[in-house]
Amino acid sequence: MTTAAPAPQAETIRQALRQVKDPELDLNIIDLGLVYDVDVDDGAVHIDMTLTSPGCPAGPMITNDAYKVVRAIAGVKDVDIEIVWEPYWTPERIDPKVRAMLGL
Repeated sequence: MTTAAPAPQAETIRQALRQVKDPELDLNIIDLGLVYDVDVDDGAVHIDMTLTSPGCPAGPMITNDAYKVVRAIAGVKDVDIEIVWEPYWTPERIDPKVRAMLGL
């Protein structure tokens, strides 16, 4: 008899999302500050995230990549990614260490 994997923690989801990069900036979406919230409820993962701009041409690719890496985590039953625009993303949301590296 196989038992289902336990539902992952939000931090596990955040770590996995570090694999997803914004192709224009070549930085992961966590360090860029694009992921606002991760909620896990019995294996159902809900992510509130944004993009660097409403017209971001890489938006569909970033969202699809995020879906794929989260869906691959043991214990994840469903993934819902919601693109939100409040608060609006600004470079100040980038991780301070990364911002310093970029000279911002």
